[in-house]
This record gives sequence, C-alpha cells and structure tokens, in this order.
Amino acid sequence: MMNFFWKENHMIYVKIHYNRYYIFKDLVIMIKLIEKLIIIEVKKLKRFDERDHMFSRMNYKKGTKEYEDYYKRHPELKNIDDDLREMPELGGEGTVTFSNINSPIINANFRFLSDIKELSEGNINEVKQEIDVEKMNFKLKELAQIYGSDLIGICEMKEEFYYSHRGRESKHYGNKIKKFHKYGIVFAVELKKDFIMRAPQLPEAIATVKGYTDVGIIGMILSYYIRELGYDARNHMDGNYLAIAPLVAVEAGLGELGRSGLLVTKEFGPRVRLGIVTTDMPLTPDGKIDFGLQKFCEECGLCARTCPGKSISKTSKEMVDGVLRWKINMEECYRRWRSLGTDCGICLCNCPFSMGIEINKIDRIKTNPEIINDIIKEYKDEYGVRPIIRTKLPIEE
Repeated sequence: MMNFFWKENHMIYVKIHYNRYYIFKDLVIMIKLIEKLIIIEVKKLKRFDERDHMFSRMNYKKGTKEYEDYYKRHPELKNIDDDLREMPELGGEGTVTFSNINSPIINANFRFLSDIKELSEGNINEVKQEIDVEKMNFKLKELAQIYGSDLIGICEMKEEFYYSHRGRESKHYGNKIKKFHKYGIVFAVELKKDFIMRAPQLPEAIATVKGYTDVGIIGMILSYYIRELGYDARNHMDGNYLAIAPLVAVEAGLGELGRSGLLVTKEFGPRVRLGIVTTDMPLTPDGKIDFGLQKFCEECGLCARTCPGKSISKTSKEMVDGVLRWKINMEECYRRWRSLGTDCGICLCNCPFSMGIEINKIDRIKTNPEIINDIIKEYKDEYGVRPIIRTKLPIEE
C-alpha cells in the first residue's frame, strides 16, 4: 500500500510499501496496487482558493451572501473569524500602536492602492510589434529597476501559481480564475531596514505599505508598456493578485520559501514586497535557485522563537494540503495584527538574511553546513534575542 506522498521544490516523492522512492516533476502521483500492478494516475496539483485567504475572510460581513456561503462550507472557521472581526481594525483606534495623526498614513496608502488596482488590466494596442526576446528580457528588467525594483526575474507560469477562485471582493466572489498567461515577471523592492527594525511599531507598517505601493506602480508601468506593444499583460498588486507572488518569485529565481512561509532572498531576506506582471509576450525564463535555505531554516528557527502569536512552526515540516512545508497559523498571526494595529513584522526583522549575510558565506551553506552555526552565532552575538531599534523616527513625532 502507499504510505504517503509529499511535494518539495516542485518534486513529488511517493513512498510505497517496499520503501522505494519515485520522483516525478510538477505532478501529483496517486499509486494504486491492483493485482501487483502499479497504476499511476496523474492529477494536477491543488490550487489555493483566494476565498480562504485571511484578508478575504475578514471582508465577509454578516448577512451577506458571501458570508453565508463561506461559513456554510467552512463552519469550523465561523467562530474564529467572527471573533477576529470584533477586534479593532488594522491601524484603528483601540490598537496598541494607534495614533490619530500617524496611523492614517497606513490607511492612506491602502486607499490609494484600492483606487488604482482597477487599472491592472487594460486595452491592448491593435498593432503588435515584433520583438527580440532577449533584448526585451533585458529592457523589461531595466525598466523595472528604473522605477525602483531591487530584484527581478522571469518565469514560465504554472496553473498552480494562480488562485482557483477569487474571494477578496464581493463583486468577484467565487469567480473561477481561468485566464492564464504563459509568462510571469516578478519583482521585489527592499523594505527600509531601519523601519523594519522598529517592528512591531508604526514604522514597520509604513515600510510595508510603501513596499506594496512601489511594486504596484512598477507593475502598472510594465503592464501598460507591454500592452502598448500589442501584447496582453496584467498587473498583480495589493488587493488584486490573481497569482500567489511567493510561488512565482521562487520559480523566477528570486529566493526560496523559508520557515516563516515568506520568500527569503539572498540579498534582503524576507524584508521585501513582491509584485507580478503576467503576459503572453514571449520571454526567456530565469532559473530557480537553491542556496541551502531549507537546511538553514531547519537549524535556525529564530523567527519561530520570537513570533508573538506563536504562529510559525518550531518543529519540522509537515504535510499541509499535500505539500511538505512548515505550517503557519494564519489566524493567530492575523490576531496579533489586529491587536497591534500594524502587520507586526517581527519575523521580517528577526532573520539573519534580513540583517545581511556575506555572500561568500551564503555560497558555502550547501557545501559546508557547519557555516550555518557560525552565521547564527555571529547574528546572536550582535543582536541578542532579536534586532530592535527603540528610538522614534521623525515621522512618528
């Protein structure tokens, strides 16, 4: 009989009764033993439903059809979510960090993003330009950097990168996502280190919403430009993502997924925000990278030890929806957000990669695992329990 299967790094491992492992790429494999014959049934990987996203769930108001539908299908989440809705809003009065002058900085950013997100799709120029693929790869990356991108990569999109259904807004609730562009351009902007080191205070949230604003604008410029050349393109930005940004970023070689569930980059750790433009314009994908982060996170665990909501797993990876990963308790994570009034950000701060690791040490992690202990020791010697700046910035006065 089949014991279990799991997915890691887009490889599927299947263990059957005689303890041999079979490896298949990008597919879920179900094995049936029928009269000593192994029949392999290939199925697509399950896509995540945006209706299950914490932000989507918080938008379901009592008495609405979305509320009734969602909790009919997920009654186990109803009491938890109702309790969270009773808490003060992010940046709202009653939260720990609330300021009637400073907290509206956060709300203003999100209001601006909400106003422009409808521009994520648009008309395509009827005249399609012939392009040189390699030159266009370079041009798009240069353009993104001109507008503020710190990292950028290109990948071939997979269906599993897209949500299965929309759920963030009532007008789109339950709509199946059926349109898939072939290529994804994913870009990251660094979040200001001295702001993030003040987590969970207001500067952390200012850095975060600025990151969302920056990638939103970069995505607008790229998508408008591509459509002007006669190709379809869509900007995926805050409140209007159809694809899951960290999955696309991993595929495009920007980094790896860490214990915290966030993308971790060599350059900035998880201290980034991500934007995506998907398109049918022909492009050349970049390759994925593996710099040994999975082993590093196994040994480190600093983000889990200092998470105020105990939302990050302190144990080994486990099977979650058919995927082997560290489990995140998103309800308890979000509860801290509503209590603090910011998006916390302690896990962004308390990662050695966020504070900077010499590239020659990163490059030795896979070949010399002992370097991991050296990196962690140096980090603890410098920052103690976690990096933190307690003095206020001028913006907070």
